[in-house]
Amino acid sequence: MADGAMDLHSVKDKLQRIIPARLRNRYGLGIGVFLLYVCFLSDYDLYTTLKLRAELSRKRSEHDRYERDIRQVRAELQELNGDLALLEKFAREKYLMKRENEDVFVLVAPEGKN
Repeated sequence: MADGAMDLHSVKDKLQRIIPARLRNRYGLGIGVFLLYVCFLSDYDLYTTLKLRAELSRKRSEHDRYERDIRQVRAELQELNGDLALLEKFAREKYLMKRENEDVFVLVAPEGKN
C-alpha cells in the first residue's frame, strides 16, 4: 500500500512541475477554460472575428470607392445637362449616335498593337 501511495505522490509532483502555478488554482483554471472557449470554441472565435474585420475593411473601402464614382458621375451628369454641345459630343463618342445625313466610321486598332 505504501508503494501505491509513493507512485501517486510522484505523479502528483510531476503534474505540479508541468502545470504552471497560475493554472493550479480554480480561478486560474476557470480563466484558462474561458479564454480557450472564447478564442477557439465559440461561434465568434478569434479566427472568425479577424476574418470578419478584414471583410468589413474591404467593404468599407469598396463603399468609399463607389461613393467617389457616384460623385464623379453626378458631376458629369450635371455638366452634360448644362451644355447641349457637350451632351451631343458625349452621345456621339460614347453611343456612336449620328444625325440623319451623316455616316459614322469606327476605327478599331488590331489586337496586339497598341
